[in-house]
Amino acid sequence: MANNNYHQPVLLHDCIAGLNIRKNGVYVDATFGGGGHSHNLLKHLGKDGKLYVFDQDQDAEKNLWEDPRLIFIPNNFRHLKNFLQMKGEKSVDGILADLGVSSHQFDEAKRGFSIRFDAKLDMRMSHSGKKTAADIVNSYDQKSLTKIFRTYGEIENASKLAFTLVGERIDKKIETTDQLKR
Repeated sequence: MANNNYHQPVLLHDCIAGLNIRKNGVYVDATFGGGGHSHNLLKHLGKDGKLYVFDQDQDAEKNLWEDPRLIFIPNNFRHLKNFLQMKGEKSVDGILADLGVSSHQFDEAKRGFSIRFDAKLDMRMSHSGKKTAADIVNSYDQKSLTKIFRTYGEIENASKLAFTLVGERIDKKIETTDQLKR
C-alpha cells in the first residue's frame, strides 16, 4: 500500500489516465517515492502486467509492498534502459516520472533540502553520492555557483548570491542550512 505520509502525488488521476493502461502491459514508474502513482497504476494492471519501479533514494524502499507484478530497482532511472534489457524487456507500454524533490525530502530535516530546519547542508537524493551541497557551496568557484543557482534554482540574483557565498566562506565553511540562509 502506498505511503500517503511520504508524498502526495500531484495530478495523480490525470497521470494514470494519460498512460492508457493495458491490463497485461509493462510500465515503469521512474520515481517510486511513496508509491502513490505505482499503487494506482497497479489497480489497472491484470495478473500478467508488470510494473518496474526505480528510486535511488534509500527511504523509498521502505514504502514497498508485496505484489508479484511490482519489480523494485534501487537505482537512478537514468539506467532504465539497461535494467529493462537485463530483465528481458524489449519495450514498455508507458513510463511515468514525477520529477523533482518530494515533500518527504523537504519534511525530513536531516536530508538538508529545506530551509525550515537547521540541518547539515546535504541535499543528496542518494547517499551513495559523494558530494553534498556543502561540498559544492564551499568549493565551487563563483562562476560555477552562479550557473547552478541560475539554471537549477531559477534565482534571479544568482551572481550576487554566488559572490556573497564565496566571500562568506573565506572566514568559515558553510555547513548547515541556517548558515546558507543567513
